[in-house]
Amino acid sequence: MGLVVVGAGTMGQGIAQAGLAAGYEVTLVDVDQEVLAKARTAIQRRLERGGPVVAEQLGRLGTDVDLVAACAGADAVIETASEDLRTKIAILTTAVSASPSAALIGTNTSALSITELGAAVGASERVVGVHFFNPVPKMALVEVIRGLDTSEASVEQAVAFAKRMGKDPVVLRDSPGFVASRINALIGNEAFYLLMEGVASARDIDTALKLGLNHPMGPFELGDLVGWDVRLKVLEYLYATLGEKYRPCPLLVKYVESGRLGRKVGRGVYEYPAT
Repeated sequence: MGLVVVGAGTMGQGIAQAGLAAGYEVTLVDVDQEVLAKARTAIQRRLERGGPVVAEQLGRLGTDVDLVAACAGADAVIETASEDLRTKIAILTTAVSASPSAALIGTNTSALSITELGAAVGASERVVGVHFFNPVPKMALVEVIRGLDTSEASVEQAVAFAKRMGKDPVVLRDSPGFVASRINALIGNEAFYLLMEGVASARDIDTALKLGLNHPMGPFELGDLVGWDVRLKVLEYLYATLGEKYRPCPLLVKYVESGRLGRKVGRGVYEYPAT
């Protein structure tokens, strides 16, 4: 079984790694060969921490800058590009035309409309939301989102794919932010308002939610892991589609404008010294 993962960032790497664990022949696609090389190295390092199956799994991991070639024999294509509508439409359009007609076409968007994406690429019945959570190898949930015209067969295909990946899928109707991202966006945004108002330190806010609400990570720890640029794009989309309660906190906006995006750059709400 062949899995194509488009986008070699944090989510793409995680989905690729989970795909290897599930027995897929995985091709990781990105426009930058250097990004692909770094992604392969990062996946190898994580696999090496997990046990002796590294060589066999790495033998099933390929990389490519040519999406058309990568999709030619794919059983599933999952795009994980940034939360930009035009970028996702371009990738999905190519994936639909280049992959076999029976291939799963999934988008890992955390907020954008599956209905709009499907209509824009001219394949509404095939495009389905397959929303993984970071870190993918550890997180059990996958949100399977049906657009207005997504076929039942495509939904069932996505559910089966998620289960093969070792995940627990929930099937949702298309709505801005779906379930987890919509609620999480509010939590992270409110945490920034608390920080801006001086109610508590970031560390104490994180501790309060972990100990008081039994969250495994605090909102700032999680936002640093996901990336505040990603979080801001989700909030901006929710604000545009759902209204005032999703207006991004000015302090969050300042963090993104200053480049304090989180772990991926070594600095977000917290500092992450290079190792």
